[in-house]
Amino acid sequence: MKALFAAAAALVLSAGATLAQGYPNKPITLVVPFAAGGPTDVIARIVAEPMSRTLGQQIVIENVAGAGGTTGTTRVATAAPDGYTIMMGHMGTHGAAPALYPKLKYDPTKDFETIGMAAGTPILLVAKKDLPPKDLKEFMAYAKAQSDKLNLAHAGVGSVSHTTALLLNNQLAIKPSQVPYRGTGPAMNDLVAGQVDFMTDQIVNVVSQVKAGSIKAYAIATPVRSPALPDVPTTKEAGLPDYQVSAWNALFAPKGTPADVTAKLNDALVKALADENTRKRLLDLGGVLPEKDQQSQAWLKGFVAEEVARWTPVIKAAGATAE
Repeated sequence: MKALFAAAAALVLSAGATLAQGYPNKPITLVVPFAAGGPTDVIARIVAEPMSRTLGQQIVIENVAGAGGTTGTTRVATAAPDGYTIMMGHMGTHGAAPALYPKLKYDPTKDFETIGMAAGTPILLVAKKDLPPKDLKEFMAYAKAQSDKLNLAHAGVGSVSHTTALLLNNQLAIKPSQVPYRGTGPAMNDLVAGQVDFMTDQIVNVVSQVKAGSIKAYAIATPVRSPALPDVPTTKEAGLPDYQVSAWNALFAPKGTPADVTAKLNDALVKALADENTRKRLLDLGGVLPEKDQQSQAWLKGFVAEEVARWTPVIKAAGATAE
């Protein structure tokens, strides 16, 4: 009997090794749980290209939008764990979602194998160009005094602009009126038109308007300034050092995907992030590239747990729910 169990175990191990050795032998589907053209989609397409070259198989992007990214994420969580269906998750799908969706069908800390961090997209606090405060300190004082009169725009409950605004409101102890939109585009249009007062959003979505002077930027929520907007101070410089947030984007595979397979995917991602052309494209978007010690699978696993722990109390304190 022992010999039979030993033979069965050896067969399973052998099958897993064979899968890893031959992987990949067909195209890989990379699910982006958002519409085409958004920051996560753009980052996915930029890193997929060099990863495909390293792996010797095409990585095909599939956009599966809906429910703040949780529709596509749920699909990947339940996909076959063979390395041929992976996803680009982000701060919302793998950080804020558990608190926003009480009936969430996946656990970001348990239902995925981590592959690696791709890039962060810093958050900026921006406002209509004629809002009175000239800098962040003035804005904080103004927001506290005018809290019930201010309008905050966001791209819908569960969006990056929504959750990062909740964090800001929590830290400033303010409760502005929230104006939800069906995406960042229409929210930004109304901010430019002066119909709403302020918002927080990813650098990719605001950089052109800031450069054009159609909106004002008070600060960027990163430790250092962005080369894409070098004149915008950091929150630390401007007076709100605890407001540090980035809409990070990272690759994940379904739970149970063989370790050798996820290691190959991580290796391809690390090589992509070392490619000068890839780096330039990501940096030109205003992206922040992970440091060497932040590119491992183990680091990402711990980071996801920290993000869930970070966002849950903020969202619950605000009483926000997407259901």
